Amino acid sequence: MINAILIAAAVLGGMGVLFGLILTFADKKFAVPVDERVTRVREAVSGANCGACGYPGCDGYAEAVVKGEAPINLCTPGGQKTLDAFSEIMGQSAELADPVVARVLCQGEHEVVKTRYEYAGMQSCHTAASLAGGPTMCQWGCVGLGDCVRVCAFDAISIVNGIVNIDEEKCTACGMCVAECPRSVIKLLPKSAKITVRCQNAAPPKEAKDACEKACLGCKRCEKACQFDAIHVTNGVASIDPEKCTMCGECAKVCPTKCIEQLA
Repeated sequence: MINAILIAAAVLGGMGVLFGLILTFADKKFAVPVDERVTRVREAVSGANCGACGYPGCDGYAEAVVKGEAPINLCTPGGQKTLDAFSEIMGQSAELADPVVARVLCQGEHEVVKTRYEYAGMQSCHTAASLAGGPTMCQWGCVGLGDCVRVCAFDAISIVNGIVNIDEEKCTACGMCVAECPRSVIKLLPKSAKITVRCQNAAPPKEAKDACEKACLGCKRCEKACQFDAIHVTNGVASIDPEKCTMCGECAKVCPTKCIEQLA
């Protein structure tokens, strides 16, 4: 009986050794060579896995850079530090892409926007926005329950007086908040664009005004005031072409509801 057990153990042990040798041989024989630069590039990116570069996470971007399929200046969260590392690894030079930042196209604070009903459900913008048009009378405005706050990896977003507030010094333009917002209230805009239309309410003027004191009325006064053809009203809402805008501020001066904001 003991001999049978010993024989079985020896056979199993021998099979284990044999399979181990086979796997070791197969691993070396069929191993796919990995460019060491992929690892170095991967270590140099921000690690946010935000997708701002247009690739599925940092691993995908690192591989694309090494293969020559992607430029080295797309990691906005990594900034100049990442770009310098990429330049050294890849032997290339490039400038950072024009910096962009996340901005909130809404000014619907508590005392500005009208309330539709008191919401007491799950603290989720997605959930609240799907119930009877949302808690406020503006179905285009910020819901203010912080879905964007929870996905921001850089502590750049907070809720102030019922509306999203973004710290532009902390924002890396990763785009996570943009993707999370159920009403597309947050947009990535050029950081240099200091004049922003902070409203997307496409309702008729009276309805828009009844919902929010700072709603765009589509009155086109901004269009008439602009000498550079940089602002136009489309579908009842003004929008600015940042490439044409000279930051003169005339559109903000004539806006009757102050939905056009000129940043310092």
